Amino acid sequence: MAITTFQRYEKKFLLSDSQYKSIHPTLMKYLCLDANCKDGLGYSIYNVYYDTDNSSIIRHSLSKPYYKEKLRLRSYSLPKSLNSRVFLELKKKIGGIVNKRRAVLSLGEAYNFLNNGIRPLDSDYMNTQVLNEIAFFLEYHNVKPAAYISYDRTALFGKEDSDFRITFDRNIITRREDISIEKGRFGEDLLGPGKCLMEVKVASAFPVWLAKLLSENQVYKTSFSKYGREYTHNLLSNQATNRLNIAV
Repeated sequence: MAITTFQRYEKKFLLSDSQYKSIHPTLMKYLCLDANCKDGLGYSIYNVYYDTDNSSIIRHSLSKPYYKEKLRLRSYSLPKSLNSRVFLELKKKIGGIVNKRRAVLSLGEAYNFLNNGIRPLDSDYMNTQVLNEIAFFLEYHNVKPAAYISYDRTALFGKEDSDFRITFDRNIITRREDISIEKGRFGEDLLGPGKCLMEVKVASAFPVWLAKLLSENQVYKTSFSKYGREYTHNLLSNQATNRLNIAV
């Protein structure tokens, strides 16, 4: 079992296809494609976000508190069985700094932990510590699968600083029925055609060249959470449906 920890600032930008094409040549002067982008192509990410019956976790997150956290199950391929490898992640944001703690489990181990409270067997100290954090989260939050979110990602990292990363996410597909990773990718397109979400992930300040490039192409920072946007969209859709039913 493996564990990875990330701590960084993450800034998000919504781009049109034309903006992406304008900035891409300059980006490739300073960054390289991630090793997961085989033959220059991107890869897919599959997530299930966990929340309470009344969506208290995402509602708290959308209130822009100093501290917030989310729990998600993630895979970089479509699981074929309960032995397939997945990541169980606890993502925290404290004063603008993102800290992501994750463990590598089998899908069966993850489900046993999330659904039945059965912890994976592991003697590694760091893994134990992270599983303790997730167990603490589960003790205080009675969560269940709340939303499926999948997307196609192209990832870049700095030629001189591998901790400097930029990702582009497209075809963000979401649903609230049949919420499990292994059931495949179907649902509603969250962004619509001709758009992508760019995330800049840095340990400290933006490079000057990047700030200049974004300004020249009128690419501006936005507040965007995939799960937050999905929740808001779903809430508005339900409210519209309820109004229509009342009118009828």
